[in-house]
Amino acid sequence: MKKNVFVFSRLAPEHQERLRRHFNVTLLDPAGDIAAQYAAALPEAHGMLGVGRPFGPAQLEAARQLEAIASISVGYDNYDLAYLDERGILLTNTPDVLTESTADLGFALLIGAARRVAELDAWVKAGHWQAPVGPAQFGSDVHGKTLGILGLGKIGAAIARRGRFGFGMEVIYHGNGRKAELEEELGARYRSLDELLGEADFVCVVVPLSERTRRLIGRRELALMKPSAILVNIARGPVVDEAALIEALQERRILAAGLDVYEKEPLQESPLFALPNAVTLPHIGSATHETRRAMAERAIDNLERALLGGTPRDIVNPQVWARRQP
Repeated sequence: MKKNVFVFSRLAPEHQERLRRHFNVTLLDPAGDIAAQYAAALPEAHGMLGVGRPFGPAQLEAARQLEAIASISVGYDNYDLAYLDERGILLTNTPDVLTESTADLGFALLIGAARRVAELDAWVKAGHWQAPVGPAQFGSDVHGKTLGILGLGKIGAAIARRGRFGFGMEVIYHGNGRKAELEEELGARYRSLDELLGEADFVCVVVPLSERTRRLIGRRELALMKPSAILVNIARGPVVDEAALIEALQERRILAAGLDVYEKEPLQESPLFALPNAVTLPHIGSATHETRRAMAERAIDNLERALLGGTPRDIVNPQVWARRQP
């Protein structure tokens, strides 16, 4: 008998068909009654697949048959891991496949903020380009500057490579520990958080969200940055104190910010919208056709292995999987 899978995010037709080969599939209809659909699907679900919704006791209490959730994401801060562990529910994610796309986006924000791309695009379209540009339209160089990476994991390292080898930037970093191989490859130098903030021309935030990193960048940290420095956040919104960042941008205590993530999403109203020195994107780090397809395929592969036999490639809570083994 086929197991039941509840898909709570959009999924391409070919991926829906792949799931249906092995499972009874229920797709969430975003135009329908969301609560009613969850109430109907969860008690029967053996597996779930999707991204973007929080799951813990309140959401999963009725899902008594649930064995696995395959998240189409790298981050998993939406999931109550302690509760999943207690229930024996396996969680998988999709690392690696979005590394390069997200790094592309991070560097695009860096360049866009430095060269004022979005601001000057709007300026031209508003009809203000009536004479040769002057200092009022000048931006900042990227090449040869100091690139500070907070969190030199896979995505952070990919951004660092773009800066070091593409733009001749000096790379400094801060994280949980030293990365000897990356130091050798990139000539990267380890710094304390305060040292990095004081030295870097560009500060790229690429850390996972946790209680330790929540509001890692606040008023004190922003005050350590150069007035000419630019902050880029492609991690999670709550890693940066948004109100403090807005104040720093308004008062020009830092030069600019490039943001793809926010404390509350979707961002529909914010003082950021009135700031010409803030580039605001709608959380699109992995949003390319190629990457989203690869992420969905990786998540489906994980779910198939979890429910049909085999070991999933990307297990977030391996202790749950270990308990299942004979």
